[in-house]
Amino acid sequence: MNAYLSKEILAGFDSYKYSAIDTSPVSNYVCHPFWNKVVKIVPLWIAPNLLTLSGFLMLVFNFFLMTYYDPHFYASSRDFPENPPIPNWVWLVAAFCNFLSHTLDGIDGKQARRTKTSSPLGELFDHGLDSWATLFLPVGLYSIFGRGEYGVGVYRVYFVIIGIMFCFVVSHWEKYNTGVLFLPWGYDIGQIGMTGVYLITYIFGYEMWKFTVPLVNLTAAELFEIVCYLGFLGLTFPFTFWNVYQSYVQKTGKMRPFSEAMRPLVSTLALFVLMIVWVTYSPYDIVEKQSRLIYWTTGTAFSNIACQLIISQMSSTRCEFLNPKLLPLLGVVAASLLMPLGQGEVYLLWAYCIFVTLDHIYFGVLVVQEMCKHLKINALTIKPVENGHTEQLP
Repeated sequence: MNAYLSKEILAGFDSYKYSAIDTSPVSNYVCHPFWNKVVKIVPLWIAPNLLTLSGFLMLVFNFFLMTYYDPHFYASSRDFPENPPIPNWVWLVAAFCNFLSHTLDGIDGKQARRTKTSSPLGELFDHGLDSWATLFLPVGLYSIFGRGEYGVGVYRVYFVIIGIMFCFVVSHWEKYNTGVLFLPWGYDIGQIGMTGVYLITYIFGYEMWKFTVPLVNLTAAELFEIVCYLGFLGLTFPFTFWNVYQSYVQKTGKMRPFSEAMRPLVSTLALFVLMIVWVTYSPYDIVEKQSRLIYWTTGTAFSNIACQLIISQMSSTRCEFLNPKLLPLLGVVAASLLMPLGQGEVYLLWAYCIFVTLDHIYFGVLVVQEMCKHLKINALTIKPVENGHTEQLP
């Protein structure tokens, strides 16, 4: 018996056809021509999903490397001299990992077509890991600026992180209602920009960002913060809602009633509301004392919700209304706000973080196993056959 994927979902995957539109000039005229050349040097025996997983793990490595050297975002601030700066070589490593991760994420689908191993699992695997990766770009950027002088506070950065996650989920909500994934312009621009910022920081040092722009009187960190919000409001949300609106006007989408169309956003909004209430009214000021842990916990819980939406969107099945992981979170938030826990708030946060992380990994492994069993393929290996093509191992 399947633990997560019902017969209805698996049947939906059987009839699934990939449909996406990418109008980004950066993607079409810079990234894809480059990826088309790179993928040709990848051996045919390397599975596309292995490329996807490798790229994701590089972002995870970046996150934990910076966490080791700067757990609370003090290292890049002159206001906290007792915290030594992040070693300069870290920024070079981060640039390399970010660039390679973006490249691997760009060529995995091309590798699948080269090896004739394209399947719904590949898209699910790719987008599922992408949902978790939404955490890493803004947190990596914040590690460069830090808090204090010329930086911004961890509370403000939290809203930037939430904004990026919301951009991701509304893109898949858009496909849930239109049947087409309109790839956002901001993704490739953000990834290329992130690699560039890492390299500039390595060459000139983190202190090069300690300046204030004349006239507008904004620091570099504040400018990046504004650019993020302009990206949300200018490059993502208007196009997304316009595409959904047009699908109803032209009757090209799923034509769901309003309540059903909005259903996939309920869990995401509930998660964000619960977490924002917690970090805003926490008696222990939890986001100030455990910012990375708050960021990781939010990103992991969000990824689980987004993966459920991606499964429903790809299989044309009804999306869940409320994610089960929100119930224990409600208890944690209520206990933190209503009881004088002090340091106990941190223990609750750790407990929920460990729970949601292990549960999400377990969920991901089981879903992949169930998809592999149903499609009679293997997730991470392919083998050559006599006719010169390749096939996935059963």
